[in-house]
Amino acid sequence: MRNMIRLIPSGRRVLAITLPVVIGVGALAATFVYAQSNRPAGGVPPPVLQNLDVPPPSGLLVDIIGAVNRPGLYRMNRGDRVYDAIAAAGGLTEQADPGRLPNLAGRLKDGEQVKVPFASGTAGSVVITRTNLNSATVEELELLPGFTAAFAQDVVDYRTNFGGFQNIRELVEVLGMSEAEFVITRRYLTL
Repeated sequence: MRNMIRLIPSGRRVLAITLPVVIGVGALAATFVYAQSNRPAGGVPPPVLQNLDVPPPSGLLVDIIGAVNRPGLYRMNRGDRVYDAIAAAGGLTEQADPGRLPNLAGRLKDGEQVKVPFASGTAGSVVITRTNLNSATVEELELLPGFTAAFAQDVVDYRTNFGGFQNIRELVEVLGMSEAEFVITRRYLTL
C-alpha cells in the first residue's frame, strides 16, 4: 500500500495546481453572470433618450456691455481676443470713448465681462422722448416697445369711445397689456 500512496501527489501540490484553475473558472463565471444581469429582458435594446439638455457648445461665454451696438452674452472660441468679442457685438458705437477702451489684443477668458466705456457725458445723457397716450396716432404708438399695430389701434379705439385715458395703468387693467411689457413701455408714455 505504500506504493499507491506515493503515486498520489501530495496535498500541497494538488492545491498549488488546482487553486489557480478554480479561481480562474470562478472569475469567468462571475463575469458572465454580471454581464447577463445588465442586459434588459427579452433582448430589447435600451431606449435612446432624446430631448435631454445637451451641454452648451464648447468655447468661452463672454458678457459684452457698454458702448457697443448689440450688448449681451456671446459664445466665443478659445483663443479669441477682446477685439473679436467687440466685433461680435456689432462694433463700437459713436458714444464709445476710444481713449479708455479695454486692451483689444487681450485674450478672452470664460465668464469675462468686457466693458466698453462711453465717452464722458454720453453715458447718462440718453434722452427718452415720451409719447402722449391721449393724442398719439396709431403710427406713433406702433413705434413704442410693447405695441403692435393691432394694440395701437385698440388704444386709439378706446380713447375715441371712452374719452381718453385717466391713468397709464389702464393699458394693463382694461386693454390687457402684459405686466412685463407695461414695465418697459411706461417709461415712454405720458398723459
